[in-house]
Amino acid sequence: MKIFGKSLVREFTSTAVAAFIVLLGITVTTQLVRFLGLAAGGSITFTGVFALLAFTSFNYLPVLLSLTLFIAVLMSLTRCYRDSEMIVWFSSGLSLTAWIRPVLTFAVPIVILIALLSLLLSPWAITKSEEFRDYMDNRDDVSRVTPGTFRESKQSERVFFVESVNEGENMVANVFVSSTQHSKTGVMVAKRGFLQTVDNGDRFLVLLNGRRYEGMPGTTEYKISEFERYAMRIDAHEIKASTPSAKSLPTHDLLRSPNPVYRGELAWRIGLPLSALVLALLAIPLSFVNPRAGRSLNLVLAVLIYMIYNNVLSIAQAWIAQQRISLPLGLWGVHAMMLLILVVMFFRRLTLFSIFRYLK
Repeated sequence: MKIFGKSLVREFTSTAVAAFIVLLGITVTTQLVRFLGLAAGGSITFTGVFALLAFTSFNYLPVLLSLTLFIAVLMSLTRCYRDSEMIVWFSSGLSLTAWIRPVLTFAVPIVILIALLSLLLSPWAITKSEEFRDYMDNRDDVSRVTPGTFRESKQSERVFFVESVNEGENMVANVFVSSTQHSKTGVMVAKRGFLQTVDNGDRFLVLLNGRRYEGMPGTTEYKISEFERYAMRIDAHEIKASTPSAKSLPTHDLLRSPNPVYRGELAWRIGLPLSALVLALLAIPLSFVNPRAGRSLNLVLAVLIYMIYNNVLSIAQAWIAQQRISLPLGLWGVHAMMLLILVVMFFRRLTLFSIFRYLK
């Protein structure tokens, strides 16, 4: 029995490692593409891409680990059926319920890790991500300029273009600024420029060796002037503190709050580790392979049950937030329903195996 359990846990672990690497790679790649698109548009800096990527990936870890646990148990036991190892174990006197103990031995540490991530660490990662996004949104116009792209100011009064930036020397090269004041359009171009902060805290963009074109759109009358030094004041941006979302609040704050939205978020956080444990046990009867029905039928059914389970959890969270159902009903009702399905599937499999042994 010990050899049976150790061999299963070892196979679960190897399958889980491979599945987790693939799932994490897919998640990181998709998020990286999204953040690079935001960085190209100037919404975030390129140096901030990896910070947001780390926080976002950390937030996805509970779901990824839950899916990894389900895949590891399902694929390992499906392989045992496909390679006829199950027949050997059943012939030696082991029942289907004998698989529960090694599955729990493998699943419980991962479920505990999912609970820690869902209840403690993921809210912290979301908080840091929101703080970083607020910092990006509250930057002034010049700080938001991306080399090689046109960027409009927040007041839609100016358009900036900078060909290159030397952050070490605080210098910019080949600057283009277009502004509209008093129904007149002014365009300035300069070979170089730099940022300057005076004693009272005001910031200026100082342009060197450039030209200014000013005139009325639609007419041919334009005033052209050359300058050696031109200082443009950068308007101070009012910092707006955003309200923390329910996902970023610590779990102990959710427990103390009667807010239905916070109650729904609490049900989701508690439901993640519970669903991971139920899914790991569900993988035992779902792994059954009937050669006559095809080898992929059980996988299709497993994917369908996983999607339904997660969607029902999301629906329960929304209904709790809308006060359509209570927290206990939304939290425990979904898992009780899945546990009932689990018992029915175990009973059905055990009945089939009993008939098979009797006929044999």
